[in-house]
Amino acid sequence: MSSRLHIYNTISKQTEEFQPIDPPFVGMYLCGPTVYGDPHLGHSRGAVMMDILFRYLMHLEYKVRYVRNITDVGHLLNDADEGEDKIGKIAKANKVEPMEVAQQYTNAYHQALQKMNILPPSIEPIASGHIIEQIEMIEEILANGFAYESNGSVYFDVLKYAETNDYGALSGRKLEDLIAGAGEERRALEGQEEKKNPNDFALWKKATPEHIMKWNSPWSVGFPGWHIECSAMSGKYLGKQFDIHAGGMDLLFPHHESEIAQSTACNHTNPAKYWMHNNMITINGQKMAKSLNNGVLIEELFSGNHHLLEQAYSPMTLRFFLLQAHYRSTLDFSNEALQAAEKGFQRLMNAAGKTDSLTTANSSDMDIQSWVDKLYEQVNNDLATPQVIATLFEAAKWINEIDAKKLKISHTDKDLLHTTYHTFVFSILGLVAEEAENNEALDGVMQMVLDIRKTAKENKDWTTADKIRDGLKEAGIEVMDGKEGSNYKLS
Repeated sequence: MSSRLHIYNTISKQTEEFQPIDPPFVGMYLCGPTVYGDPHLGHSRGAVMMDILFRYLMHLEYKVRYVRNITDVGHLLNDADEGEDKIGKIAKANKVEPMEVAQQYTNAYHQALQKMNILPPSIEPIASGHIIEQIEMIEEILANGFAYESNGSVYFDVLKYAETNDYGALSGRKLEDLIAGAGEERRALEGQEEKKNPNDFALWKKATPEHIMKWNSPWSVGFPGWHIECSAMSGKYLGKQFDIHAGGMDLLFPHHESEIAQSTACNHTNPAKYWMHNNMITINGQKMAKSLNNGVLIEELFSGNHHLLEQAYSPMTLRFFLLQAHYRSTLDFSNEALQAAEKGFQRLMNAAGKTDSLTTANSSDMDIQSWVDKLYEQVNNDLATPQVIATLFEAAKWINEIDAKKLKISHTDKDLLHTTYHTFVFSILGLVAEEAENNEALDGVMQMVLDIRKTAKENKDWTTADKIRDGLKEAGIEVMDGKEGSNYKLS
């Protein structure tokens, strides 16, 4: 693999060298959440994937504008063009304003991501704040002949678009198969008699009297469709074509496919040069679903308050767990996997803490430059974070052996090892030492406990000394005895 960044492009179905449209500037867009509930595990994966890419592009000294939207209107139940708005339904049930619902769950999303050390985007637009831009885009699509009005609603004409474009280029779906699966029975079932074709999707919907969120438009008092918001907001802040558009694989069809169609119909170009998609999280081999009662909220993971959880897991454990699988592979959640991630994360942190104080020699027993080159090759290979972590573990083993005087390292190599290890662990992978804020208090208590144990050993009171050591071990604290006294670590 070349030393330049390569990423898998969903639309070309191959890994390509990343070449920005207008270097050194990079524009990237992530479809953010529909804020009608607390963030769940699935929300964390795309956010972490884009956070790694955001961090790495900045490390490569690109000037990045990262846009991640908030959907607060237009996303109807079952991702359909008919029925209730997801946020509107919650607002009615609780007798509050829809924006109260949206704000509550937007705050919850931000708090969860902040705990995981996910950097905020450059711009975070909300759909309801960009109604004018969406209306203007719909007007352009109508003027170009790719949409039609029906009873106050506006629909995208998929068959007209398909005469000159490939509707299905991203998802791999064939239009003839979509048409075959969408007959008169489905049209009647979903109340889609307004459409010329059941595959046509709403750009604007005329609101029923009971619909809460609605705006004036040239066609009716209504609200925008789900797909048009991302096209309008990405175009406003990143231009007619930008570098990277990302999201979960569940958005491939119809959301992202429809985004491409809308933008092409309006601006005569695919909105993004590269399309990136993260895979799903399963729970013990099963898809997360309300019917299976196996959905886990991010905050439930942090508190341990869920029937599938054996314990609480920290934000960094979750982040490390997500990075242990490639973003395009399915990731299966289990207590065993989280507990292994907890240990792996601590192993990296322990090694990081030793890199400052390593004793140097005149020569090195390791080829540090080759190790550095391997790390960059791996992250350049479509953000291969599992391989990056394995290579960091390789260095962690060296660090422990150098610390134990079993390996030698030169002063120059020590500086290179320290700088690169810290850059990848903290700056690129975005991990942080979680105990930092409690260290001072814990250190004070532990010093007192170790002093009591030291006095017991000096008095040959082995029973008390062993009792303290064993009690601490049960509490998750390992006592390490050495020539210069005793120390401790969280195990």
